Amino acid sequence: MDLLTKNAQRVVSSSIFEYFIIALILLSAAILGLRTEPEIVDRYDALLTLGNRIILGIFIIEALLKMLALWPRPLDYYRDGWNIFDFSVIVFSLVPATGTFALIARLGRLLRVLRLISTIEDLRLIVSALVRSIPSVGHILMLMSIIVYIYAIIGIQLFQEGDPEHWGHIGIAVLTLFEMITLEGWIDVNAKAMEINPYAWIYFVSFVIVGTFVVVNLFIAVVINNLDRAKEERLRELQPPASREELLQELRATQESLRRLETRISDYPKD
Repeated sequence: MDLLTKNAQRVVSSSIFEYFIIALILLSAAILGLRTEPEIVDRYDALLTLGNRIILGIFIIEALLKMLALWPRPLDYYRDGWNIFDFSVIVFSLVPATGTFALIARLGRLLRVLRLISTIEDLRLIVSALVRSIPSVGHILMLMSIIVYIYAIIGIQLFQEGDPEHWGHIGIAVLTLFEMITLEGWIDVNAKAMEINPYAWIYFVSFVIVGTFVVVNLFIAVVINNLDRAKEERLRELQPPASREELLQELRATQESLRRLETRISDYPKD
């Protein structure tokens, strides 16, 4: 069993196996795309179905190899959230693509494309950074909501009568401001508002600066900051543990520092 475990560890940790799984995921994505063409499905349905089954079988073997590599504790496989995601994709893919569960089966096949995230290390770091950013992003969204609401009320009071299409009520005013945040079509809205009030440009320029150049960049700053933290944690995980000699050297250095400190304390004049 030890030999099987070592061989499984060697296989799942090899770069060739990783690239092979990535290639299979891309092939699975290509098959999904081909299935959207009725003519191709009519001609090659059996071949596409066989390809799907072979890919699913290899994914099952991959999961079994990862469990075997963790022997005698194969259930540690489920301690990794990415492994749970991969296993869930396999379970959904095993659902028959007919009847009541057809939608679930199609979803399972579509989720195979997302396996690229769990397979490629850099993508996992990005997703980890996004998850870490959720609390901070929530606060930024609250700030953004307050700003949009205030500007929506002001916009209704200034431009409702002259431009009800964009400022008729609070809902459409918020939608107009959201489009402005994306910098899409705000110049036309501004031009129409300028016909109502020649100083309307102050309102629009200030909102674009605050809403787009400030708040949106806060999103980017938060994500980048959390991405740096995720990279640092990953580097610490990859750092090999200290050897016995390194620990002894650190202990001797600490003892030497304590002796010097004791000497300084003994030389210190007493009151």
